[in-house]
Amino acid sequence: MSSAAVAAGSARPRKKKPGPRSTTARTARFVLLVLFLLLVLLPAYVLFVTSFKPSAETSADRAWLLPQNWTTEGWRTAWDSLSPSLWRTFQLAVPAALISAFIGSVNGFVLSRWRFPGADVLFTLFLFGMFIPYQAVVIPLRQLTVWIGLPNGIPTLILVHIIYGIPICTLIFRNYYASVPHELVEAAQVDGAGMIRTYASIILPLSGPGFVVTIIWQFTSAWNDYLFAIFLSNTRNGPITIALNALAGGQLTNYSASMAGAMIASIPTLVVYVVLGRYFVGGLMAGSVKS
Repeated sequence: MSSAAVAAGSARPRKKKPGPRSTTARTARFVLLVLFLLLVLLPAYVLFVTSFKPSAETSADRAWLLPQNWTTEGWRTAWDSLSPSLWRTFQLAVPAALISAFIGSVNGFVLSRWRFPGADVLFTLFLFGMFIPYQAVVIPLRQLTVWIGLPNGIPTLILVHIIYGIPICTLIFRNYYASVPHELVEAAQVDGAGMIRTYASIILPLSGPGFVVTIIWQFTSAWNDYLFAIFLSNTRNGPITIALNALAGGQLTNYSASMAGAMIASIPTLVVYVVLGRYFVGGLMAGSVKS
């Protein structure tokens, strides 16, 4: 090796080894993260082990113990009770998420790119809709559906979740479209494109991250809803939250079936987050930072 190479190698900055205080801080952070992870996973652990226990082992003093006799009887009972409502919940959550996301996309595009008198007031009213709790509208909503003549069941719940999801979807898309360069819209207008063609040809192809965020949000909201469901449906035509309450709310509760039912009800939303979760944060951040 030449002297020049040796000199060049000696000039290269060496990586500084972490000191004892830095190593201690990193270890403490790691231990805290593990503790928080265990706290989050403890309920899931109890659900999992209890769902495989026979009825004789489902007691409070044995909640943390593994089953002595593993059985899938609770899962079979839960599946027989929940499978019809599981399909109805897909019929509710999928169209509610897709339609509210599309309406929010159109609203967000109009409010972010087309300035018209009263646009800010209209957007404020959309935001106001986000802060109305479910409890404040269930009784007027129930009276309205009776007055209009809407039957209890999934179609009415789809309509309610679409309307109630429009404000948050509009907010997400308005912020997202604010980051789209104005030059793209102006170029389309120069080429003679109107509002609909500009949205369909320019904006909609760029809206993937926004749609991922709103669809995950709306799908989870509609899937886990219980309050609207209990007012606007029943155990014969309601979503899985109503059936799960019926499964767990009897005088003689089958705890293994209830725990298995809770896991069955949570699996679809878990799959959605696992499959689309990596796009969720990116979609939320899109539009939050000006380029």
